Amino acid sequence: MDNSSGASSGVGVLDKAALVLSALESGPATLAGLVSATGLARPTAHRLAVALEHHRFVARDMQGRFILGPRLSELAAAAGEDRLLASAGPVLTHLRDVTGESAQLYRRQGDMRICVAAAERLSGLRDTVPVGSTLPMKAGSAAQILMAWEEPERLHRGLQGARFTATALSGVRRRGWAQSVGEREPGVASVSAPVRGPSNRVVAAVSVSGPIERLTRHPGRMHAQAIVDAANRLSEALRRG
Repeated sequence: MDNSSGASSGVGVLDKAALVLSALESGPATLAGLVSATGLARPTAHRLAVALEHHRFVARDMQGRFILGPRLSELAAAAGEDRLLASAGPVLTHLRDVTGESAQLYRRQGDMRICVAAAERLSGLRDTVPVGSTLPMKAGSAAQILMAWEEPERLHRGLQGARFTATALSGVRRRGWAQSVGEREPGVASVSAPVRGPSNRVVAAVSVSGPIERLTRHPGRMHAQAIVDAANRLSEALRRG
């Protein structure tokens, strides 16, 4: 596996550290997984991963696997490079206004998903998901989106204990959007669509959520097109960047 620049920088330890971080970009990895993905010797991969963990560029999930650490997002935010969040505010506000429901943006972090941006319905009964909220990957339309395009092994693992099935995710991939009714929380329905990065990988999910009484038991019929349009706008913003 090559590093992200496609060539050696001439500083071997940095090139190897970049290999480790690039391998973790696709999700959690055991030490054996890092060795396989990077081609590094096992002692080297372990030494680099632990050193990166010390500096918070790498962390561990609940299973002890290596994941990208919080320092990376801190640096991205400080440098103003997070184009997704920079674009999310107006897109989510427009989506809220078009649908009349609360709108959210979720990213996956290990075995959880995090609400990284939101635009709340201004009045009346609503589904409130504060920014920073951590929700499971086992239920809800956003979880379906963040899971549906995963590689087979990770997809199979993620479906264990999930409220949705492989057949349901096949339908999500075919339609390009997901819906849930009372899956994450009783009485709440939602619709979500994928945001894709420049490499076409799904990097986030855009959602609207609200009470079943308004969204009905077929919320996709009402709001799928608006949510897909919002997700496409954010995908385009990432491509432009």
